[in-house]
Amino acid sequence: MKKKTLRNGLRATSHSARYLLVASCSLLVALLSSGCQKYYYNPAPQVLPNYISKLAIRPYANHTQQYGLEDKLTLAVQNEFNRDGRYAITTEDQADGVVIGDITRYILEPLSYDSNHVPIQYKLWILVDVTFYDKVKNQTLWKESNMQGVLNFYVASSGLPGALTEEEARQTIWDELARDIRTRTLEGFGTVTGASEKAVPKSSPTPDQTNSTSNPSGTAQPSLPGPAAAPSPPAIPY
Repeated sequence: MKKKTLRNGLRATSHSARYLLVASCSLLVALLSSGCQKYYYNPAPQVLPNYISKLAIRPYANHTQQYGLEDKLTLAVQNEFNRDGRYAITTEDQADGVVIGDITRYILEPLSYDSNHVPIQYKLWILVDVTFYDKVKNQTLWKESNMQGVLNFYVASSGLPGALTEEEARQTIWDELARDIRTRTLEGFGTVTGASEKAVPKSSPTPDQTNSTSNPSGTAQPSLPGPAAAPSPPAIPY
């Protein structure tokens, strides 16, 4: 009887030891596996503060020689924020934050020509600086420079499928920029970024540039080299 009890005790001890060994090995494998995994740091998006509930879209400033660009872009941005609906859009005196924009460059570059060396395809490049001003704390919350809208298009007079007038090409870019400005404002840093200074074209229109809207043929006119205009001051005296 004593031998049987001793045998049972030894068997139980053996099972316990085996269980502890298996558990220790499992823990060791788990630790080693976790040590081999890669961890990625995903910072939280820099979205608007909770105390901001109403936004204003300040009429955009136009630093190019192309007349009327500011009105079209301002309207496109207002429409985009209204469609989004997450924030009430109001006047500056009622708003908690203000979206401010400066159209800094308008570049129209010929890409291809017909047999008579007349341009039939252009690249239109429009650059905008966007600032968000926090009226509650009276400070600039962020600024995104060189937000860009770029479009390659065939001119309407070419007769090619999908050809556009310069005004139609502009409207395509206004819609693109409006979406990017809304995304950058409401979804935070990194969602949309501006072009680097090295990638920014070094040309802009001059006063003697012909405005393509007055061209009866509908052919776009290229922008000529010139110095870039300085952006408007971001400070807002309230």
